[in-house]
Amino acid sequence: MKADNTVTFKKSTLLPWIELRIADQSNACYEAHSHDEFSFGIIDSGNASYFNQQRSNQIRQGDVVTINPVDIHSCNPEQSADGASKWSYRMLFVDALEMAKFQREVLPKQDFDYTPFKADFERSAQFAKQFNQLFASLHSEETPLEAQTQFLQFVELCFAQPSTRIPSPTSANLKLAHEMLLDDVTNSHQLDDLAQQVGLSRYQLVRAFKQQYGLPPHAYLMNEKIKRSKHMLKRGDTISEVALELGFSDQAHFQRHFKRKLCVTPKFYQSHFID
Repeated sequence: MKADNTVTFKKSTLLPWIELRIADQSNACYEAHSHDEFSFGIIDSGNASYFNQQRSNQIRQGDVVTINPVDIHSCNPEQSADGASKWSYRMLFVDALEMAKFQREVLPKQDFDYTPFKADFERSAQFAKQFNQLFASLHSEETPLEAQTQFLQFVELCFAQPSTRIPSPTSANLKLAHEMLLDDVTNSHQLDDLAQQVGLSRYQLVRAFKQQYGLPPHAYLMNEKIKRSKHMLKRGDTISEVALELGFSDQAHFQRHFKRKLCVTPKFYQSHFID
């Protein structure tokens, strides 16, 4: 079998129990196999034939494939008259024990090793959006708080039941979390530590914080950084000074997030206030 030279692998530095895989315009075909991990990913282009536990599916761009540990499966590009067509996809492989820890927060009364995915794939804009946000946070390696939150939100989307009842945190819990974020915006906050210090589970914190303040903790923190950066730019601070003081990894990191929020670069914004 010919080796697939289009594929790249990467271990997440933020969540080291997750492996990333990217295939770009691949026509490689795989024999039926299984993984010890949970594996799931999105089809970026092309069409494929997907077999999982004797079930046959035709998948296409935007579909999110979900595969449970030890499921025998194969997923290969559609065959054409002149051979296999090309397709592109991105996958995540998640340690089953770590997945179970997050599942227990979403389904706190369940007693299990882990809960399997319900379907072989999801054809849903909501699933595609959440997967893309999770993959981007892992691939960019920007903040552990964002990666942890995005993973928790993906687990919630996949496994939470409409009837799930999670005890509501008190306003004091949320106020403390809010103060901890704003008191040290340069800190590379960890969701685990933040939740522990305010006396909540990670799931309670993320869901309740979003309900209370409109954004999950990582997004709220980034929004606060951008608001502060506007004041700093208007008083004449350089872009490098702003990036350093607000805890961005570098100028490019700061500029990327500033542009996402305001649709202009920091330099362009500052030019309207500083001669």
